[in-house]
Amino acid sequence: MAEYKLSLEPRTLTGKKLKSLRAEDKIPAVIYGDKDMAPILVASDYNATEKVLNAAGYHSPITLEIKGGEKTLAIAKMVDLDPVTRRILNVEFRAISSDSVVEATTPIEIVNYEGSEASKLHLAYLQVMDEIEVKAKPTDLPEKLEIDASALASADDRLTIADLKLPKGVELVDKELEPTTVIASIYDPAAEAAAREAADKAAEEAEGEATEETTAEDAESTGAKE
Repeated sequence: MAEYKLSLEPRTLTGKKLKSLRAEDKIPAVIYGDKDMAPILVASDYNATEKVLNAAGYHSPITLEIKGGEKTLAIAKMVDLDPVTRRILNVEFRAISSDSVVEATTPIEIVNYEGSEASKLHLAYLQVMDEIEVKAKPTDLPEKLEIDASALASADDRLTIADLKLPKGVELVDKELEPTTVIASIYDPAAEAAAREAADKAAEEAEGEATEETTAEDAESTGAKE
């Protein structure tokens, strides 16, 4: 798997003073560990941090190189974004051991659909599960889990948890997750478009009939008053 590194420096600024840190294009962060490890306050260059987080996500270990300190292996557990600008405001890292089993969120990628019979019939797929929680040692954590769609042939076909191929040393966190849980389903875009068109036409006709009935009732009411 790819190796990700990020250089950080210790920080003392907290609270409202973090605004000045962000003005310098730096991101405040905290590194948490087990109960015996005190949280470490750090900061890092914005562009470098954004690049590493985009690549590693919440599923790949990152080697944190703290200025004047030791290297720490960690996983990004929380990234706080500005709701308007979507810029990173804060990051929480969780320190991990290279020998311990850790949990991580891993993306699911559907591959080989273009060569399937379903694709040749101009069917499409809807992916309803984009990621899944797995656990493994840091060096065994996959960057993504691929699921082969080459055998899909009709609108009745599905891709499920049972179709996931987990690498050696990797397990699902949720042991009670049913093998039949759907990851992606096949549908006919043309058939769905036709069904929507028919439903819209029926609604318009029903609305027209209701308008005619209302007009007729109003006319009768006016005639009765006269």
